[in-house]
Amino acid sequence: MGRLWTPAFIFTSLGSLFTFTSFYLLLPTLPLFIQELGGLETHVGLSVGVFNITAVLIRPVAGLLLDRYGRRPFFLGGVALFALCMYAYGWVGSLAALFVLRFVHGIGWAFGTTSATTTVADVVPPARRGEGMGWYGLAMTLSMAVGPLLATWTLAGWSYRGVFVLGTILALLALASVSLVRHPFRPAAEQRRLQLLEPAAFPVALCMLLLTFAYGAVTTFLPLLAVSLAANPGTFFLVYALALTAARPLAGKLSDRLGEARIAVPAVSLAAAAMLVISAATGVGGLILAAILYGIGFGSAHPTMQAALLRLVPRERFGVGSATFSTAFDLGIALGSTLLGWAADAWGYRWVFTLAAVSVGLSLAAFLAAVRPRLAPRSAALDA
Repeated sequence: MGRLWTPAFIFTSLGSLFTFTSFYLLLPTLPLFIQELGGLETHVGLSVGVFNITAVLIRPVAGLLLDRYGRRPFFLGGVALFALCMYAYGWVGSLAALFVLRFVHGIGWAFGTTSATTTVADVVPPARRGEGMGWYGLAMTLSMAVGPLLATWTLAGWSYRGVFVLGTILALLALASVSLVRHPFRPAAEQRRLQLLEPAAFPVALCMLLLTFAYGAVTTFLPLLAVSLAANPGTFFLVYALALTAARPLAGKLSDRLGEARIAVPAVSLAAAAMLVISAATGVGGLILAAILYGIGFGSAHPTMQAALLRLVPRERFGVGSATFSTAFDLGIALGSTLLGWAADAWGYRWVFTLAAVSVGLSLAAFLAAVRPRLAPRSAALDA
C-alpha cells in the first residue's frame, strides 16, 4: 500500500502543527484585542475577512508557483513571513494598522499552508490518501485544542504581547521543522497553459466553501457567544478538538476502504446538526454537545473531501488543485465571518448559527449533486 510515515510527511505535519498552534492562539484573543482597540463585532468579522480574503487571492498564485518551481522555497518563505507577522501584532496600536497586518499575515498563511498541503499530497501513497489526510489533519486538530488554552493562560498571566511572543516562538519552531523537509520536486514533463485554479477541483471546492462558511461563524463568533452564556470558550474548542482527534484518522481510513461518499454524507449532516444545537444552546452543556457533533462531523468531512479532491485532480496539478481547495476553504471562512458579522449586529448570535446550519445543508446538497457522481469506482483509488 506504500509507506505513509516518511520524513517528509512527518516534518511537514510537525511544521503544520506549530504553525496552526500559533494561528489558533489568536482565536480567543484577537476578538478581545480588537475590542480593546475600540472595535465592534463588525470589526472582528472584518479582521478575519481581511486575512482570509487575502489568502483567497494569493493561494491560486501560490499553487501555480508550486507546480512550476517546486515546494521548498515558497514553503520556507511563507512560514517565515507568518512568524514575522505574529511578532508584529505586539506593536499594533490601531485598527487601521491591524487590518494592514492581517493583510500581510494572510500572504504568509497562504504560501505556508498551500505548500504544506501540496507536499503532503505528493508524499502520501494513493491508496492511503484518506488515511494520510486524516493524520495530517491532526495538526489542525491538536493545535485547536492547545492553542486557545495556551492563549487564555498566557493572556491571564501576562498580556496580549505575551500571546504574540508565544505565537512567534511557535512559528519559528515551524520554520525549523519545514527546513528539514527534503522532498525532490519533479515538474511536469510538458508545461500546460497557466491556470490559477483547477476546474476538476471546483465541485469539491464548492462543498468546502459552503461548509467553511459555518466554520467562519464558529471561529469568529463562538467565543463571543460562549462569553454571553457565561461559558469558557476554551471548553468548546477543547471538546471539539478531542472529537476531531478521534474522527480524522478513522474517517480517512474508512474513506479509503468504503468510498468518500459513504463518509462525507453523514459527516456533513452531523456538522449541520451541530450548528442548530449551537443556535439553541443556553449554557455550557449545549455547547459541549455541539462541540462533539461538530468535531465528528467536520473532522470526518474535511479529510474525506481532500481525498476526493486528489482522486479528481491530475498529479501534475496537485499544487493548483490544493490551492483551489484551500482557496474555497478560506473564502468560506471570510464570507462567513464577514457576512455573519452583520447578522450578529442586526439579529444576534443565534441567527448567526441558524444561517450557518443552512449553509452546511447546502454543502451536503452540492456534494450529492456535483461530487458523488464524479467519484470513480473504488478500484481507481490505486491510481498513480
